[in-house]
Parts: sequence; structure tokens; C-alpha cells
Amino acid sequence: MRIFNATTADVYSIYELIKIYADKEIVLPRSLLSIYQQLQCLYVVKDENKVVGVAGLHVLGRDLAEVRSLVVHPDYQQKGIGRMLVDHIIMESPKLGIERLISLTYQVEFFKKLGFQLAIRDDLPEKVWTDCVNCPKINNCDEIALVKYLQNHDSKTAVV
Repeated sequence: MRIFNATTADVYSIYELIKIYADKEIVLPRSLLSIYQQLQCLYVVKDENKVVGVAGLHVLGRDLAEVRSLVVHPDYQQKGIGRMLVDHIIMESPKLGIERLISLTYQVEFFKKLGFQLAIRDDLPEKVWTDCVNCPKINNCDEIALVKYLQNHDSKTAVV
């Protein structure tokens, strides 16, 4: 299995994979149009030609980006695919000038193993005012905010 930049040929498979988890309210739903519009930010893992994992690197500000829509096909869970995708995003982020990665998630321990630490959602206005403001759970959000400071970033002086 390998990571690829997503292409238009992958869009419907990405949509169907995200839908599995969006229907369970684990991730936010994505329309086909939004996947097309954000295609250049998406990575997929394929087993042969089958998309079995997806994640997005969504830039929110000057030095801040989000790991978005991280999902792995149920038949491929616990095989390191999620870690492979997040590791790839961590590697690609500095090339864009990103110093901090965030995730709003229910998978706290997974992200902690990858070096993320707890953050306060309200300290992430870029995320709150772009996505959270449109979420039906905005006033009762149960996702946990996490942040990872990337290389060459002083987390002691940074405001999350």
C-alpha cells in the first residue's frame, strides 16, 4: 500500500469512504463538490487501485493547518494506514511553511502517539470561524482539539 496525491478519479471513492464515518457523526460530511475543490490538499492510500484511506492537509492560516477528514476503510483498520497518512502530512507541512498542525477528533490517543498535545478549541479561531461556525454541534462540541508543533517552532512561546 502506498500514499498518493488524490486525483479526480479518486473523488467518488473518497466521498464514499468519508460518508461511512460522517453517517456515524465521527467526521464532518463532505460533498462531492467540496472534495473536488480541495483535491490538491488530499492524500489517499491505495491497496492496488482501491482507496482504503484518506486525509487532508487543510491550511487555516499563516503557519497553521489541520489534519482533516482522516478516515480508513473499516476492513483496513489497525494496519498503520492512519499513521502513514498523518506522518505524510507532518512531513509535507513544513514545505508549505506550516509550524502547527491541529486536529479536532475523537481519536485522542492516536494523535497523542504521533506527538500531538491537548489544545483549547477556542484558542484556534482560524478553525472555529471557518468550519466550526457551520457545524450543528458548535454549541455542544464533543471533539477534542489537539496541536502538534513542528520542527523549528518554539512551543514554549507560541500561542496555540
